[in-house]
Amino acid sequence: MPEVHFEVDVERPPDDQPGDNPFNRWHPEIEPVISVEPGETARLECLDWTGGQIRDNDDANEVRDVDLNQVHYLSGPVEVEGAQPGDLLKVTLLDIGPLNDRWEYGFTGIFSQQNGGGFLTDHFPDAAKAIWDLDGTYVSSRHIPDVYYEGKIHPGLIGTAPSQELLEEWNEREQELIDKHEEDPESIHNHPTGESEPPVASPPTEDGALPGEATGDSADRIATEGARTVPPREHGGNCDIKDLSLGSKIYFPVFVEGAKFGIGDLHASQGDGEITFCGAIEMAGYVDVKFELVKGGMNKFGVDHPIFEPGHRGPNFSDYVVFEGYSVTEDGEQHYMDPHVAYRRAALDAIDYLTKFGYTREQAYMILGTVPIEGRQSGIVDIPNACSTLALPKAVFEFDVSPDALEEHGGQGQVPITDDPLS
Repeated sequence: MPEVHFEVDVERPPDDQPGDNPFNRWHPEIEPVISVEPGETARLECLDWTGGQIRDNDDANEVRDVDLNQVHYLSGPVEVEGAQPGDLLKVTLLDIGPLNDRWEYGFTGIFSQQNGGGFLTDHFPDAAKAIWDLDGTYVSSRHIPDVYYEGKIHPGLIGTAPSQELLEEWNEREQELIDKHEEDPESIHNHPTGESEPPVASPPTEDGALPGEATGDSADRIATEGARTVPPREHGGNCDIKDLSLGSKIYFPVFVEGAKFGIGDLHASQGDGEITFCGAIEMAGYVDVKFELVKGGMNKFGVDHPIFEPGHRGPNFSDYVVFEGYSVTEDGEQHYMDPHVAYRRAALDAIDYLTKFGYTREQAYMILGTVPIEGRQSGIVDIPNACSTLALPKAVFEFDVSPDALEEHGGQGQVPITDDPLS
């Protein structure tokens, strides 16, 4: 087992860890707490993304009341010796798993419309929670019967620090988006969200900022200027890509000396899109990371965003039920080549389909967020409709979810679910 370079205590607050504290802002002045040489492997332990706000119980109010300013606690930063701007940091995910001696469960949440919402918040305005048992890489839930499968385990949040110039570019362009939205909300959002003016970006704020081990003026600048960890950007960040799983090799642009790598928000599994917002099976855990450098790699490879080669470990699903969606809202409004609307329609049809087998709509929504569904942009050229598809793997269910099975039983599945076990 690689040496543990970053250790966490899941029973203590994120800002009161026994060793180095995690960080939750991207800034060039975040202070490295680990130094590795190219070719070295390090084990990094990670808190769950809420820092312990959600526990193994049946209380959905924990999801409803999550403080979204107190989230995304990243382990690191890791300084890779010799890394310079213009290089690529090659990261190989050798192993990922839960902290079985300290944290034995995962959780999924549907966030309420008043606190974060989600992809389908207008259809699911209330909070709900499901707890999952973690059996190695396999998962099951007392809240979602007859589902058992090998998850697509991965870090949701992973990346390198921005330069000061890049940080300023992020903050400026995102503030321009916020200003544009405030002036004309319809120019930004043309899809149903259930709210007239939802936020379009999360600007820097000192509220909840955790600068890691930085102190003094640096800590103040990190709090006031640092980019929130909410979205993905050129450095990686909160990309929530389920295929960054075991064995994956990821090449991150280096923008500052030492790269200053951070990682967190571990997922036992997730479907493409993480569509319930807290849509993955969230967990605390560990990651074994091998660090290498490609000198001058940004120029050599012609990239200024991350690229990756997926690993080949994990579930190998082959049989799917696939749902199509187009750029027409559920109310019949035509949109022009809108893949967001199209994926919503595919997801809503999949949810309705799963209810035919006895699942509640909330359970079905949770399934799509956590099962390794395959989301695709299947058509993006034929005006006026983009075509999005959502492929649901049949093998994750302990019964037959094929259309033939549904037809055989007169349009009613065999799952004996009469009550909603979700809190």
